[in-house]
Amino acid sequence: MHRLLLATFLVLAPMAASAEDMSSYNQALAAFNAGKLADAAPLFFELSANAQDDDVRARSEYYLAQTFARKGLPVSALVTYARIVNVGPQHPSYLQALEGLVDVQQKLNEQNLVPNILEKAYTPEVQDKWVKLPREVLARIQYMVGTIRQRRGRFEEARALLEAVPPDSRVYARSRYLLGVVLADPHFPGRPAEADTLDAAALAAFRGALDAKGAQIAHDEVKQLALLGIGRLHYGRHEYPQAVTAYEAVPRYARFWDQSLFENGFARFQNEDFGGALGSLQALHAPQFEGAFQPESWVLKATVYYYSCLFDEVKTTLAAYEQLYEPMAKQLEPFAGEDVDLLSAYNLVAAENRRLPAPIYLWIRGNERIQDVMRMIDQVDSEKRLVNELGAWHGKGLVPEMVSSLEEVRGTLMQIGGRFAKSRLQEAAQNLRTFADQAEIIRVQTALDEKDLLLAGVDQKAVLKSQSIYRPKMPGPAWNYWKFQGEFWRDEIGYYQYTLKRGCPAKLQGK
Repeated sequence: MHRLLLATFLVLAPMAASAEDMSSYNQALAAFNAGKLADAAPLFFELSANAQDDDVRARSEYYLAQTFARKGLPVSALVTYARIVNVGPQHPSYLQALEGLVDVQQKLNEQNLVPNILEKAYTPEVQDKWVKLPREVLARIQYMVGTIRQRRGRFEEARALLEAVPPDSRVYARSRYLLGVVLADPHFPGRPAEADTLDAAALAAFRGALDAKGAQIAHDEVKQLALLGIGRLHYGRHEYPQAVTAYEAVPRYARFWDQSLFENGFARFQNEDFGGALGSLQALHAPQFEGAFQPESWVLKATVYYYSCLFDEVKTTLAAYEQLYEPMAKQLEPFAGEDVDLLSAYNLVAAENRRLPAPIYLWIRGNERIQDVMRMIDQVDSEKRLVNELGAWHGKGLVPEMVSSLEEVRGTLMQIGGRFAKSRLQEAAQNLRTFADQAEIIRVQTALDEKDLLLAGVDQKAVLKSQSIYRPKMPGPAWNYWKFQGEFWRDEIGYYQYTLKRGCPAKLQGK
């Protein structure tokens, strides 16, 4: 209703236009209001390019974007709205174009192009004008601009934007989660002197994301991220029991459950719950997570065994690490260098996998921003096919212009995707080098400690034989104990708890 009234009003608006421009404009607007979008688009396109009157030309551009949006061509609408936004407040449809741009972003769930367009446009000169936007539109803009400012390390600006998102917005939970990330960042101004105050504010923000009311976008996933954020905050403060509680609150088999298992292993290890740490890693190494890229988890497992002086288990774990990840490192080498161009990096990840190690391929493909790029490129390609099939638009200059714009968007997305893919490939290669080095350090230190025990005349087998293994403590009366016998049952994964002997003689118990 709002747009129909606006369209009817604008028939009278450009009074100074020529009779020819006004006739074409009224014809286009009548077709638009009647839902005859195939007729309206070429007329608005011609006017937006060639109308003598500036006002008619500008308003036709806005209605061309509206026509694309209604016609099911959201990327073309995005491009046209973006052109208007880039012109600035002098464009008569500036605020409406901002609203349209946010609407298209929501429909596409687009995370790269629109946030950057809005961030560039969000200058001090226009902020007082943007407050006239509908409340939810402004909230979404504040969130999107806040994400870009956070990525660029402009934390105080990000904080102000994210705190401005009202509780009744559908992006409130997302904004509170990201606010927690911003405040907890070690580079946030004021750290470390104000660490306690900032950590308390970050914790409140994460809890705000958990407790957000009303309809929230992807609230289940935001809750998982908020729990991870709480766990990381406590872990960074050496509050390991609280970190464990947060990590274990992430629902089993949820999207980020594997990440919570991994981080919980570290928290339990730091809390000197070695059996609990191995239990988390046991779940992470279950067949359900086969194909996951988690090299550090094996290094942590070896570390837990090392601190218990269980040297045979250390060697077995490091051997498993080598068997899994050394071939991956060699296979990855040709694709992780600086000489790999962005297009090749993107195609390597976007195409059916034939050359990358499967766990690394899946790890990169699982990145949300890579997925966003691939989804948007599919949308661009689909839109190009649809435009070329619209026979009524051919011969009027509209189709070549649209196809050219879509190709430009596709090229930009390929560059964005290529940067993400190349960065992740290099990150994977660096991780494998780092953890291979750590594994070697553990291996060498294990050999030295074994030698020390031998020279000291310690019979480690006798030390271990003198100890008994007891069942772990039950959390409550509703729990049952089942001994793990090599089979992973779905309803047991995530509840494993090891009990360990200690192979360290008394003088080495501080290890």
